[in-house]
Amino acid sequence: MTAVDEPPVTPQEPAQEQQPERPIGFGRMKRKEDPRFVRGKGRYVDDIQLPGMLHGAVLRSPFAHARILSVDTSAAEAHPRVKAVITGETLAGLGLAWMPTLSRDTQAVLATDKVRFQGQEVAFVVAEDHYAARDAIELIDVEYEPLDPVVNARHALAAEAPVIRDDLEGRTDNHVFDWEAGDSAATEEVFARADVVVEQTMLYPRVHPAPLETCGAVASMDPVDGKLTLYSTTQAPHAHRTLYAMVAGIPEHKIRVVAPDIGGGFGNKVGIYPGYVCAIVGSIVTGRPVKWMEDRSENLMSTSFARDYHMAGEIAATREGKILGVRVEVLADHGAFNSTAQPTKYPAGFFHIFTGSYDIEAAHCRVTGVYTNKAPGGVAYACSFRVTEAVYLIERLVDCLADELGADPAELRMRNLLRPEQFPYENKTGWTYDSGDYPACLRKAMDLVGYEELRKEQNERRARGELMGVGLSFFTETVGAGPRKHMDILGLGMADGCELRVHPTGKAVVRLSVQTQGQGHETTFAQIVAEELGIPPEDVDVVHGDTDRTPFGLGTYGSRSTPVSGAAAAVVARKVRDKARIIAGAMLEVAPDDLAWTKGRWSIKGDPAMSRTIQEIALAAHGSLELPDGVEGHLEATTVYNPPSMTYPFGAYVCVVDVDPGTGSVKVRRFVAVDDCGTRINPMIIEGQVHGGLADGVGMALMEIIGFDEDGNCVSGSFMDYLLPTALEVPAWELDHTVTPSPHHPFGAKGIGESATVGSPPAVVNAVLDAIGVRHADMPLTPSRVWQALQGGEVEAPQ
Repeated sequence: MTAVDEPPVTPQEPAQEQQPERPIGFGRMKRKEDPRFVRGKGRYVDDIQLPGMLHGAVLRSPFAHARILSVDTSAAEAHPRVKAVITGETLAGLGLAWMPTLSRDTQAVLATDKVRFQGQEVAFVVAEDHYAARDAIELIDVEYEPLDPVVNARHALAAEAPVIRDDLEGRTDNHVFDWEAGDSAATEEVFARADVVVEQTMLYPRVHPAPLETCGAVASMDPVDGKLTLYSTTQAPHAHRTLYAMVAGIPEHKIRVVAPDIGGGFGNKVGIYPGYVCAIVGSIVTGRPVKWMEDRSENLMSTSFARDYHMAGEIAATREGKILGVRVEVLADHGAFNSTAQPTKYPAGFFHIFTGSYDIEAAHCRVTGVYTNKAPGGVAYACSFRVTEAVYLIERLVDCLADELGADPAELRMRNLLRPEQFPYENKTGWTYDSGDYPACLRKAMDLVGYEELRKEQNERRARGELMGVGLSFFTETVGAGPRKHMDILGLGMADGCELRVHPTGKAVVRLSVQTQGQGHETTFAQIVAEELGIPPEDVDVVHGDTDRTPFGLGTYGSRSTPVSGAAAAVVARKVRDKARIIAGAMLEVAPDDLAWTKGRWSIKGDPAMSRTIQEIALAAHGSLELPDGVEGHLEATTVYNPPSMTYPFGAYVCVVDVDPGTGSVKVRRFVAVDDCGTRINPMIIEGQVHGGLADGVGMALMEIIGFDEDGNCVSGSFMDYLLPTALEVPAWELDHTVTPSPHHPFGAKGIGESATVGSPPAVVNAVLDAIGVRHADMPLTPSRVWQALQGGEVEAPQ
């Protein structure tokens, strides 16, 4: 019926403004948690105030490598506002001198024999206020015997290098591990018959997550019931609780870990830091709550870093540009203790994805881990366990190959991308990509940016002496760590629990084992449950971050939230829906098999008017209705989701830069990002995640590095030295997407939180090098380094 054929509106039928139907669950929806944040009502660890609370401060080593000859705490103990001074000897008496790391290494809580990196924890002071604690650490007199430090990963493997971990029995060198993937013999054969082989060494330098909120904890040991409550800046509350039980010997049911609002994590808050343990010990010793919060310099100098991968890559191809094989040797700098957050079986994380998004015949890599006199770590910082380094490697190699062949980088990628009909695709290191249409994604990015016109503009500008660059990257990421039979951390399998309860009034509460640090979990998971049950997202409350109120799980990192806990939320909601079907059958006096589901209600097949909503069913489940045998009542369910496999989001990015030939400064003029994260739950949250990740990638490509001098001093201990991008350094992002659902995820989602950080650095670097006509230079491409490259000088890789 056309508009002119519509009947007139009578007074009895007032006109209604037509509104587009809003999806019950998935769709653009403002974040439920934002009202409290924009009003300044968030509750962070430093906001916690407990009766009688004391404050702690850490004394840190000024040396990168030195023996501890003596520690004199008498002056600090005499301070009138100091309540306790804790040293390594104190902890040794309690059996707490060393703690396990996430990589099954051991790390000193407070140094006793020697310090192994600048900023290592030596003593902990508990005082009546923060300022007295800070003053008192200056009164502790530590006598050191300086030792030669080693901050260069290659030098660390030399025979004459000082042994950093001489606390380990039989240790005579700084070697941590060897790991390899792929087929060495097949790769050798492919390289032997290749027409073209391109080699390139490159460094992904050490960078830092630099969250807005630094790390901290408030520990309160109740001397009456022996229960420890710890408010902590953690991304993994349940894993932390288990580790504290292992370290301190406190029964796990006597430990409650609460992660309140977290001001950013990005992997920095996955592991356990000595300050957490010291706060606990401080509360045990004093019998009062103890708060410890680090300052910005402490966070930059001593908490977990990321990257620091020295890579030597080779790519083999035909003269026509068909990529045949890739091989790589990697030296991974793990700092003074191997505390990197990686699944147990994969000490180099998921670097196996170094084959990228391309259809190749053979590949092989070997990764060697080493100790150096740097802060320990290797967090899953906005990457899925070393995927960022792997993607950077292959995308730089492809550009180097394009340069060697004189080929267009976009055309070379398009020629070698995997095709839709090849999925599921097992790459040459044995990992199966779930789904994708890679060529369509790249074409969309090229069309959106106007690739052909950009190349014409570039030629015109070059003729005028202007430096303009266009850089591409195509990435495949692997996220959603699991299944637990293959992946664990310290024996804890990577599966997540979820609980869902629908109250008599039809309002629901879902309890998660993942912890948000700003990703919008309270909105996203409400939308998932709403979509499955057909109730408004506003009626779903999301509970997380408290081990006494949530089921066990390994937390949030490596884009696990939606691929694992999101799947768990869908599965548990379907369990509730199935139970509701049985109850609805009793209400309608029909067999459950005679019912059909439409969003939000069960109806008799063929008679949709005879139906019961979820809200009606929930009330009946708690009421006097005679329920079928085996149904106990209430409307609730639990699940533990063990993911059958990883998920593989992907994307195509194009960056356009202008370079000032006089100063070497780089301006990112445009950036187009086309992502595929499978089924999209909330586009607004997806866009926010991508915006943040793109800014992160620009920062790493152009300015961010944790550097050290030859004495092991960290020269990036403040935001005056460790530069971060601002709104002035980033363009207006241009975003688009394709959708290829994951076939094994309950609703096809793949994850998005880290994709932009994976794909953006190589796109920016490729654009800068395209502008200045240099095959390779290592990040960060600061103005001085770009200017140096323009003059034809060798750009030295940073330490």
